[in-house]
Amino acid sequence: MSYQALYRVWRPQTFAQVVGQEAITQTLKNAVISKQTSHAYLFTGPRGTGKTSVAKILAKALNCLHPVDGEPDNTCEICTAINEGSEPDVIEIDAASNNGVDEIRDIRDKAKYAPAEAKVKVYIIDEVHMLSTGAFNALLKTLEEPPEHVAFILATTEPNKIPATIISRTQRFDFRRITSADIQKHLALILDDKGISYDQKALAVIARAADGGMRDALSILDQVLSFGQDHVTEANARSVTGSVTTAQLGAYLKAVHGGDAASGMGIIDDILSAGRDSARLLEDLIAYARDLLVQQSAPKLIDAAEMALLDEQFADLAKALPSRWLYHAIDAMSSTQQQLRATNQPDLYLQVLTVRLSEPLPEVSGATAAAAAPAPQRNDADAATIAKLQQAVQQLQATVQTLSTTGTSAPQKAKAAPKRSGRRPAAVNTNAIYPILEHATRDDLNKLKDVWPDVLDRLAGMQKSMMKISEPVAASPDGVIVSFDNDFYIEQVKSDATLLQDMADGLKAMTGRDERVVLVEQKQWPTVRQNFIKEVGFKKSKQQEQENPPLQPQPAPEKQEPEVVKKITDLLGSDNVQIKND
Repeated sequence: MSYQALYRVWRPQTFAQVVGQEAITQTLKNAVISKQTSHAYLFTGPRGTGKTSVAKILAKALNCLHPVDGEPDNTCEICTAINEGSEPDVIEIDAASNNGVDEIRDIRDKAKYAPAEAKVKVYIIDEVHMLSTGAFNALLKTLEEPPEHVAFILATTEPNKIPATIISRTQRFDFRRITSADIQKHLALILDDKGISYDQKALAVIARAADGGMRDALSILDQVLSFGQDHVTEANARSVTGSVTTAQLGAYLKAVHGGDAASGMGIIDDILSAGRDSARLLEDLIAYARDLLVQQSAPKLIDAAEMALLDEQFADLAKALPSRWLYHAIDAMSSTQQQLRATNQPDLYLQVLTVRLSEPLPEVSGATAAAAAPAPQRNDADAATIAKLQQAVQQLQATVQTLSTTGTSAPQKAKAAPKRSGRRPAAVNTNAIYPILEHATRDDLNKLKDVWPDVLDRLAGMQKSMMKISEPVAASPDGVIVSFDNDFYIEQVKSDATLLQDMADGLKAMTGRDERVVLVEQKQWPTVRQNFIKEVGFKKSKQQEQENPPLQPQPAPEKQEPEVVKKITDLLGSDNVQIKND
């Protein structure tokens, strides 16, 4: 096929051509210029943000025969071979399909040999988080003590799945999402180069649908160009992306806020009948409500790319819709968004959402309403009243000061009731803790603490944040005891079956055995441990008494009298004989 996709044709070939990652590209350029490059790099970030492209550019910069200010010239033999994918010393590996121990051992063995043509042998491992535990362990030694002529570049979208031992041996660069303004500017550059006219709003629609990924933006632009080659219009862009116009979004929110559920359902039916995606519709509604909140509080934060998509009624709608109702709407739409993932009838849930948003909000308490209500305008009468109140307060303060000076005691205040904690301490499961403590050893605990960071790194983002405040306090072949400094997190972890299973899987992967995890609050742990020592010590002493009962005391043997004394006593009588020891 002669035609190539835009994301392949317009893949950056130098650091300067990379869009939206200036800090990373400048750092790598300076390292190449000063010859202070590392032996291993880790590129992380969302898809389509330039990780693999920068890895190839860095491979060219390290091996280019005629580099210019840290940039590859893309004309020498090495650069040309790398661009064509025929350079034997630059090896690109997909870890999703080559994730076994044997593949990594093969890399480790071949890395010992010097490069055939290039200066540095470069291994680019994409989606490195897909490697197995054994493969990571096989790679670890090579990363720790690599040959001088080898460089590793690891790329991933999920760095939380990479062991901490691997991350600590690399230079990590986090690629950020590309802004909508940068995406629009790059799309305009491509269209100008191809000589194709376009609407600025069409580029804004594509940039918003790309969600920070340049590759996604170029793929969408490819589809829009195929839809209509002469001109890139906003209508074509919305048809391809499934986006809804802001006029429809504003009309829907205005209708449901006014309690007109019928009009809201009609707008939903028109949007879905036009072939728009229901999930995309909810994303657009949430983003539009978010923009309304930003317009109310900080309008300067809405950038030019977002403003290009907003219509004339946006500012009026931001004044008409209360922020409290917008918060309620976003919460309801987010819940519906979760429900759509498990249903094949999205229109039904959207209709329920419409009715829910059309209902009046529940009443709030007086304190909440007063806090949420805007400050009333003060007239002259209010100002006079406030002045009198301030004067009265000043007089009362003076009276209190006088009483304090003269020594007159103020009426004794009622004794304050002791504060009670609203949260009960977490119940201690001694039936699960004591069997672990009976066989717990210091050696098992030290081994567990060594792998505990790796176990946490295998967890997802929110789960990992919760477990960061945990600490293993005891371990045995039967299980582990983990303490938290707050019982709230204990309840959260206990109710999360997925988190408990992920922890058990991580412990099995690191220790090689099934570990039972028991949770305890940190402030309760010393008491639990002392009670265990007392109870177990008492049981052991009773058991020893039953197994080895104490000997019964034997009567003292009667003292034997000498034979001479006995004869005299028998002769004279015991009453007439008195024995004295010299």
